[in-house]
Amino acid sequence: MAKKPRLANPLALAVLALLFERPMHPYEMAATMKERHKEESIKLRYGSLYTVIDMLLARGLVAAKEVSREGKRPERTVYALTPAGLDELRDWMRELLRDPAKEYPQFEAGLCLMPVLPPEEAVSLLRQRALQLSGKVWQMEAQHAELAQQDLSGLIAQQELPAPLAGKKFPPLFMVESEYRLALVRAELVFVNELVRRIAEDGWGPVDMWRDLQAACARQHERSTNAGGAL
Repeated sequence: MAKKPRLANPLALAVLALLFERPMHPYEMAATMKERHKEESIKLRYGSLYTVIDMLLARGLVAAKEVSREGKRPERTVYALTPAGLDELRDWMRELLRDPAKEYPQFEAGLCLMPVLPPEEAVSLLRQRALQLSGKVWQMEAQHAELAQQDLSGLIAQQELPAPLAGKKFPPLFMVESEYRLALVRAELVFVNELVRRIAEDGWGPVDMWRDLQAACARQHERSTNAGGAL
């Protein structure tokens, strides 16, 4: 029988990874992701979390281990990783780390359609973006420096802290995705500043052609609007 296509939702990968540590109920999964700031890398919504768990159950990648209740709270189902789920987790992780994938960032979409705006406006907008990126870099660098000095025991409940991590500072391994995001923001800032310089100083585009093309397209819409108003 053919193997089912892999789930595309990164939240499913997060669930498998959490259950690799230990069995958990959905509320604990969500709380753990938030405590570790993983929701900054993987979109987390409670409704989506339960949907993902149902899909993993249907594929035999996780299994219900037990149902518990604390006081008058609703029953909570604790889920565990199955052998098939462990294989899927490892294969999925290997694929993500090894194989570059085509993604569709919104900024790239804006760049590829930039001639819709006149060059002077585009330059102004890009300069505003550069200012925001500069502030973001400063903020992220400060957060990294602060986190690197913190003791893990102050961030994670002592009973959940593995013995090898007791008394340790926050390891870089646990914030590598933040380092990646920072590297991307820095690279984008360099790109945007250089693009602004090339347009403003070198006439990149060529900028005269860009200006004439945009103006010609804009005029035909102005004529259509004026003609419609005259009816």
